[in-house]
Amino acid sequence: MSKIIFPPDFLWGAATSAYQVEGAWDSGGKGLSIWDTFSRIPGRIRDGARGDRACDHFHRYLEDVQLMKELKLKSYRFSISWPRIYPKGRGNINQEGLDFYSRLVDALLEANIEPMITLYHWDLPQSLEYLGGWTNRDTAGWFGEYAFTVARYLGDRVKFWITLNEPQIFTYLGYYLGVHAPGVKNRLKYFLASHNVNLAHGAGVLAIRSEAPAAQVGIALGCSPIHPVTDSRDDEDAARVLDGLMNRWYADPVLTGHYPEDMQRILAPLNLPMEEKDLETIYQPLDFVGLNIYTRNFAARDPKVPLLEARFVTDHKVDGAEYTDMGWEIYPAAVSEILPRFKEEWGDPEIYITENGAAFDDLLVSGRIDDQRRIRFYQDYLTELRKAMDLGARVRGFFAWSFLDNFEWTEGYSKRFGLVHVDFESLDRTPKASASWYQSVIEENGFILLK
Repeated sequence: MSKIIFPPDFLWGAATSAYQVEGAWDSGGKGLSIWDTFSRIPGRIRDGARGDRACDHFHRYLEDVQLMKELKLKSYRFSISWPRIYPKGRGNINQEGLDFYSRLVDALLEANIEPMITLYHWDLPQSLEYLGGWTNRDTAGWFGEYAFTVARYLGDRVKFWITLNEPQIFTYLGYYLGVHAPGVKNRLKYFLASHNVNLAHGAGVLAIRSEAPAAQVGIALGCSPIHPVTDSRDDEDAARVLDGLMNRWYADPVLTGHYPEDMQRILAPLNLPMEEKDLETIYQPLDFVGLNIYTRNFAARDPKVPLLEARFVTDHKVDGAEYTDMGWEIYPAAVSEILPRFKEEWGDPEIYITENGAAFDDLLVSGRIDDQRRIRFYQDYLTELRKAMDLGARVRGFFAWSFLDNFEWTEGYSKRFGLVHVDFESLDRTPKASASWYQSVIEENGFILLK
């Protein structure tokens, strides 16, 4: 039995996103988002679920902040809904939307909880999607205007700012596979979108710094180790290509100022419309990087895939491994495999683990949810994180995903990640055993590792 201890100023928090928890999809002056539209397409979301009400955090935020206070959270990471601020994505500002987030920030500060704002967590205004969405270069500029407005209104009280959440994930799922909003399946459009998203990050950083010079500004990258599915040279090469697609294509320009050379060679036939000074916009000094880390992925060579000749092997199962309800392998070593790359390849920034967590089939029995598997999951990942920190990883905080059970995108309400159980009929909140455990971790700044 040993105790895992973290630095005295370690920032313990939990996270959510606007579309997944807020509800109030057509009230408070909010415009439509691509997820409002996408979730209404038959067959796109499990059981036909939508985020129209979700957890109703928009109306119940004071109750939720009180819960956060009881759980001793030091920080709450949440996202701003772009169409709640700009119903059409640009043009007229919706003051009601700004006022909602202002009230939320004030409530958090009163509870001594540090707000961490994410400006974009996947809910692009539908009006901008009609203009091409992220495939339209102008969207990067409109994002900069939106970032400017939010920073101008909240920058006097909010210290931590994140431009984009997991750009590699929302572009890949939304434009490469087409399984998430906006539901486009076109590889050329995917790479157009990826570059414009990187441009938007740079524009967002510049906007935040112009209005909140004291802000700590970063981006949340969803990086995962990518392993070859066999030890063949072909599969090893495929893993390198997919690492370029999902990790380096986003981390390299943002953190080093260059797109990876091997990927540029592979993608040369696409003749992507990149302008000479684009990398100057993308490559902005950052105060930290957020890392969302859950599992690892597997790659195989596939000559039928144009240009890349590589694909993810999503049905590969590892003998003896445990899996979450999302079908993701529980693989704590993902933490210690990814973190050294920030030191070796990406400039050694300060890092916050902005998302980590697991979905399990949580059963409410006699008013309690005894989610011991989630506790073991967090223990294992935090132990691996502490080891990586001992070896030099500059990690400054950890945010559990998620604070509440919520709308889990195409899975609807069928997957539960929360520390707090939500009854999606009554909307009653019930903290799980993992919430009590996490509270003790925060109070003790660590935990006893039980073998």
